[in-house]
Amino acid sequence: MLSPPIILYEDSDYIAIDKLPGHHVHPPENSRWRVSKELVCLYSVRDYLGHYVYPIHRLDAATGGVVLFGKHPEAAAKIQVLLQTQSIHKGYLAVARGYTPCAGIIDQPLLSDSSDLQLPSLTHFETLAQIDLPYAISKKHDTTRYSLVKVVPKTGRYHQIRRHLASLSHPLVGDIKHGDSRHNRFFREELKISGLLLHSFELNFKHPYTNTPVNLFTPWSHRWIKIFELFHFKENLLAVSCSPSVLPRS
Repeated sequence: MLSPPIILYEDSDYIAIDKLPGHHVHPPENSRWRVSKELVCLYSVRDYLGHYVYPIHRLDAATGGVVLFGKHPEAAAKIQVLLQTQSIHKGYLAVARGYTPCAGIIDQPLLSDSSDLQLPSLTHFETLAQIDLPYAISKKHDTTRYSLVKVVPKTGRYHQIRRHLASLSHPLVGDIKHGDSRHNRFFREELKISGLLLHSFELNFKHPYTNTPVNLFTPWSHRWIKIFELFHFKENLLAVSCSPSVLPRS
């Protein structure tokens, strides 16, 4: 029996979980990469419900947060329509190197992960807090700056947030592929905050069957509470209520 998932929401058509960093939404597509079933959300949700489920979107393995599944094919298809029309709101928190602008829109095509096509890609961001720490990681500066950023991707490209912020010279802390190893090491060894600092904390949409708003939020982990303390940021400024919402199954 697999460990039960962390349920954020459940009704007769959908179930949403809080995916932990290091877990996969579904098994890796490349068969050379073998992952324990304990680390695959698809299997744990299926085991919990006792029947097959349909992933509606995915997060990178290193990214934690809200993941939504359909309980039957029609439910998944209806949500896919909302995704294609940008009718689903997805909010992320990230820690970026340097002082990011107060707010901005990154409208920059990104190369597809499965072809040579450049795909339209759009990301909105807002800086929530900034810090200047007395550590000289670079020889050019006596201190090091970081930003706590709220990010809202309007499209869903491969590593979109990570690639877009890196294109502004503000890579995410903990990003091994697109980031800066010196800053990753500093957070990991000096601040004792490890891993990719990117979290999908909210997902909002209008229920396709009931037409009622569904607002999903994750509780804050110890790691993110530590980040809020580092930035002297009050998480209630995000106007987030973190109580889980689970409706009876019909």
